[in-house]
Amino acid sequence: MASKYKSQTSSIYLKNSDVPKNKLGIEGSEQIHELERELLEEAYDVFYDELDENTVFDENYFIALHKRTFGDLYDWAGVYRDFNMSKGESRFCQGAYIQSSSQKIFSELEKENYLKEYEFKSKKEFAQKLAYYKCELIALHPFSELNGRITRLFFDMIALYNGYKYINYATVTPAEYIDAAIECVVYADSEKMEKIIFNGLKKA
Repeated sequence: MASKYKSQTSSIYLKNSDVPKNKLGIEGSEQIHELERELLEEAYDVFYDELDENTVFDENYFIALHKRTFGDLYDWAGVYRDFNMSKGESRFCQGAYIQSSSQKIFSELEKENYLKEYEFKSKKEFAQKLAYYKCELIALHPFSELNGRITRLFFDMIALYNGYKYINYATVTPAEYIDAAIECVVYADSEKMEKIIFNGLKKA
């Protein structure tokens, strides 16, 4: 099976495979993806337990989600890529601009107090903000792999902080979600993602 992404200078995958090179020497696609799923489930429990009023959803926190979740498996966990990457028609942020673009996004997020004051605001306004920043991070696509899952984890923690349950994406098909993500990257349009998030937000 060919790797999922096209990159100009990186080769994180085993030859002719969608399996990333890993610390455990795993070569099977099903095995590595099952392990990724298990590590993510464990991460949800860990970061849920750690969540409190002092949690700051800044760039360091976002990077730590990736590193602490997948660091035992991949050397590049928590490390921003420095190469260009695309997937289908979606061309993500160029590797040379990842650092500066990330700082810009999180600086903007900081000005909004990391969306920590939306518990008593309207669900629509919260969904708009979540969708906007989620689209920004989808387009940034800063890590070599596992961006989508960590981005979901990041915004699930913000939702939880504000008195909501984890965002439920079961309201749409995978194809509909991918289409919304493509709109984020190709057209910088978060409207479809906003609708998905709005429908998936439920108070805890």
